[in-house]
Amino acid sequence: MNDEIQNTLYREGMQLASIKKRSMAFFIDEMLLSLVLMIALWDNFSKPMTLEETILLTNTFVLEYMMMKVIYQAFFVMHYGASIGKLAMKIKVIEIRTLEYPNVLSSLNRSIFRVISELVFYLGFLWGVFDPVHQTWHDKTAKTLVVDV
Repeated sequence: MNDEIQNTLYREGMQLASIKKRSMAFFIDEMLLSLVLMIALWDNFSKPMTLEETILLTNTFVLEYMMMKVIYQAFFVMHYGASIGKLAMKIKVIEIRTLEYPNVLSSLNRSIFRVISELVFYLGFLWGVFDPVHQTWHDKTAKTLVVDV
């Protein structure tokens, strides 16, 4: 399967995105979403608090934050083939079968499994480092690849 993917990408003049670019895109997205969460909860965070109170406050919004991540990733990948971080790094997500942006179900599948990978100590992301075509768990379940633009 990996040789077939590599041959298809070569034939179409596409190149897999590097782990470095994907990592930077991830970092940009995480910082952006954290900033959005902080702005949304500014009334709560602006009060002087101890470190323990801050941790308790953020823990109360974990579910909302995870939902925000799922919606953000699914929306941007479905409409633009990339999150804001990926757009900044000039990489995009494509379906292996069509070489086009993922459809609604693939985008939603990918974003849900992306959050699951994060919850399981980022093992799904680590998997992509060692995979020949850099597919993470969420790429494998959605049958997608991340390529340079």
